[in-house]
This record gives sequence, C-alpha cells and structure tokens, in this order.
Amino acid sequence: MKKLVFAFAIATFFVSCKNEVKTVTEIQEITRDDITTSIYPEKITKVFDAHGGIDQWNKMKTLAFTMNKPNGAEITTTNLKTRAELIDTPTYTMGYDGRTLWVNEKDGNEYNGNPKFYKGLMMYFYAMPFIVGDDGIVYEDAEPLTFEGKTYPGILISYEAGVGVSPNDEYIIYYNEETGQMQWLAYTVTFGKDGKSDKFSYIRYDNWQTINGLVLPKSISWYKVEDNQPIELRNSVEFADVKLSEEKPKDAIFGMPEGAKIVE
Repeated sequence: MKKLVFAFAIATFFVSCKNEVKTVTEIQEITRDDITTSIYPEKITKVFDAHGGIDQWNKMKTLAFTMNKPNGAEITTTNLKTRAELIDTPTYTMGYDGRTLWVNEKDGNEYNGNPKFYKGLMMYFYAMPFIVGDDGIVYEDAEPLTFEGKTYPGILISYEAGVGVSPNDEYIIYYNEETGQMQWLAYTVTFGKDGKSDKFSYIRYDNWQTINGLVLPKSISWYKVEDNQPIELRNSVEFADVKLSEEKPKDAIFGMPEGAKIVE
C-alpha cells in the first residue's frame, strides 16, 4: 500500500448573491515533499518507467487536450496540482476551480449531462498510467488478461475509504510483461451507488505519443464486453493538440463567469 501526505490550501475571494460567484483569484497548489519512485510497488513502477517515469510526470503542472466530437471540439485544460479543470465545448463550458463546480450553457443550449460524474473523467483516462500514482491508492495483483492469444499481467487499483467521489471504483492496469508498457485498462463505475461493482469496462491503450519525455495516449479504444472480458472494438477517441507543461495554468481560467450555474 502506498500513502502520501498532501498539504492543500485554496484561497477563494467572492461576492455572493444567491448562487452567483463573481471571481476566483487564487488557488494554491498541492505540494509533495521528497517524493521518489521508491514509495511505489515494483510492478507499478515498471509501468511508470515504461512511460517516462513518475518523477517526470510529477514535474508537470498543466495538461490540455482536444477531442473532436460530432458537435465540435471539446477542449479540456487541467491544473495537475490542484485538479482545477475547464471543459470548453461549442454548447457549454464546465469548470471546477478547486472548490466550486459550475456549468455555463451557451446560446440557449441546455446541458443535459452529469457534471459531477464527467468532471475529471476524460483527463483521468488520458493520464493513465500516471493518474494511479495519486494519494490514497492501494495496489494488488490481479488475474492476467488474455486477448487474441497474448497474456497481460494485471495490477488492481482500489482506493482508501473517503478518497474521491467514488472510492468504491476499481481499476486494473494490464501491461506488457517484457516492456512494462500499459496495454489495457479495466474499470468499474460506482458513482451514485453503494458498494463495489463486479462489472468491468475495458479500454485498449495501443496508440502512444511522447510529449515532454512522457509516453501518453494518442487515442484510446473502448471494447464490447462479454463475461467480463473484452471481445471486439466498440469505439475510439482521439486526442489532439495535447499540451503538457511544467508551467501552471492561470487560475482565472477556472473561475465561474456571470450567468453560470453552480452544481451543488
């Protein structure tokens, strides 16, 4: 088991009138002291190393990428230290400033999604395997996955109680035993439910690009599942205009604009 200690502080200055927040002026970063890869188990470290190393990842402060969807480009920008996030689309903008989650509908369009569920979701999938270097994670061996005659060892990732909005979620990273490179992600969805789930979805990771010394997905593919095993391709998502930087994004971009709705 690996556990890290975070110092986290947020300074938010606002004028409140009903549910309106005018400005957010400062978000202080999460800080990590003297973190090295030695705190991680050997198998997950092998995976991190195959993708450029967790220490290199921990230097990064900004991640941005674009997904081109049928209704236009969806651009996600994340402060990797505070996990503040901005998702900008042609019909709505959704933001999280480290404290407040909000949605701003555009041009009379109605947002029908679930912002609490979607916040951080695609960033989480994109930032694999490094995202499972977060605090409060427990690592265990998982049964290997065999697909098209090749077998991949697995690492089961679960969370300590109270970590995140869905601490009962579980993930399994399957990797190439020779190279350590991640090949598959299995995951459960327990958002809004009690207890753990035994129903896994599967994403294949087999299309990579190197950015700032880190090997990250160029695209990921969801697979149809039978008997909790992937069987055939369902759909793929490509990531364009990826930016990964040691420079942090400006706090102001995550602030809630006038007319936006707070998500309680």
